[in-house]
Amino acid sequence: MNLQLSRLTRNYAVLKLNPKAAIPFWLQQEMFVSITRTDEELSIVMDQDLIGDHIDELQGAEVFKGFGGLKVKGPLDFSLIGILAEISGTLSEVGISIFAISTFDTDYIFLSQENMDQAIKALESKGMIIE
Repeated sequence: MNLQLSRLTRNYAVLKLNPKAAIPFWLQQEMFVSITRTDEELSIVMDQDLIGDHIDELQGAEVFKGFGGLKVKGPLDFSLIGILAEISGTLSEVGISIFAISTFDTDYIFLSQENMDQAIKALESKGMIIE
């Protein structure tokens, strides 16, 4: 599988809030934001630079900063099999954990910025192309 990925240029944060928390209105202006609500949590992935401006509105949130991102070039057909398995398996071999998000068109992989260079080398060693 010749996967092509692009490196996202921003730094991201992953937040966990109470499942009944309101979704911050200012996130509607973001270029990349992922919001998932379950019975157990409200999970948000967002540009970490915005947190400083809105930290008072995020009271009670668990905030994890310092994530970089990779985007699988898409759109991907729903019949494709094993894309995330290929990426996560490769990174697992070198001890790098990921936070994956899938959208209608593609997949996003978030990992610690400090592991990004090692991750790119590992993925490229398996024939993946990183831009």
